[in-house]
Amino acid sequence: MEYSTFGRHVAVDTWGVDFDLLNNAEWLQAQMVEAAEVCGATVLSVQSKQFEPQGATVLVMLSESHLSIHTYPERGFAALDCYTCGETVDPQLAIEHMLSVLKPEVSHAKKLVRGMGELQVETPVLKQAELVK
Repeated sequence: MEYSTFGRHVAVDTWGVDFDLLNNAEWLQAQMVEAAEVCGATVLSVQSKQFEPQGATVLVMLSESHLSIHTYPERGFAALDCYTCGETVDPQLAIEHMLSVLKPEVSHAKKLVRGMGELQVETPVLKQAELVK
């Protein structure tokens, strides 16, 4: 079987996020796993690190690639990215889920279309999806 090399990589910088949200690796890990599930990805493993005096990193390895966040709570900043291979999982849905829970004042995003030759850079229209519980 031959697989497509097509992939999408969405990266976003968020500013103005609550310190306590960004400084809680355990909570971020739960949100990241939920974000992966929302976009239809398959979670293979999760690693997280709570830094001292503040900050966190969470890496979610997906069957389709990865989802990550790196936080700087003292600056209200988080760097997120999600890369997925193939056409069945949309990384933008995972990023939108994270925007919904982080509620940044400002976010800046780019999407790379990969695996098709020269990288295509796009500016995605992101929304903070409304969470249904």
